[in-house]
Amino acid sequence: MMNRNYIFLTILMLVLAGGTLFLSMNDEPDQIDPKVLLEEMIQPTRYVSTDQVAKMLIQGDPSLMLIDVRSEDDYSYYTLPGAVNIPLDSLLVNGNLSYLGMPGTKVVFVSNDDIKADQMWVLTKRLGYNSTYVLKGGINCWMQTIIEPQRPSDDAPAVDFETYTFRKGAQMYFTGAGSGESEATKVDVEVRRREKSNVAAGGC
Repeated sequence: MMNRNYIFLTILMLVLAGGTLFLSMNDEPDQIDPKVLLEEMIQPTRYVSTDQVAKMLIQGDPSLMLIDVRSEDDYSYYTLPGAVNIPLDSLLVNGNLSYLGMPGTKVVFVSNDDIKADQMWVLTKRLGYNSTYVLKGGINCWMQTIIEPQRPSDDAPAVDFETYTFRKGAQMYFTGAGSGESEATKVDVEVRRREKSNVAAGGC
């Protein structure tokens, strides 16, 4: 979106100008070059979709690390299964950096939409951490696509119905609710339900 790039640039300038003052630590990783950071910042590959995250959760993918960057209150109200709460302003306290940089781990930042997750992504990338991503649309998009998916119109492309079929199955998995649909709309996938340790709280 048009305003998104301006938001990213604003965040980047704040981080590089004064926002990284609180990141000054003796043991911090080597910081990424600002030009490299800007190049990575505009790449859509730093986002993961709600469908991708839902699939990883359903399959019990051990490489997924969800970090909810919202406040403790928001996190306690609702979050994604297995998400760890690290509020944006608490990145450097209580050993929170230890959740980053683990080999083979895909860290996905989650907020209500994209904004706080984007800021956390910038801060951690500025510190030199890799394999970090942002959940596209955040919790709002998760609710719209996974928890309350909308059936496509009858003339929609087949791929839309395939996506809807997956989402209805994911809805049943995460909510335990009956779909009210025929068997054809259910997802035929073997799942391993993960323990919801540390679960509390974390638009399209």
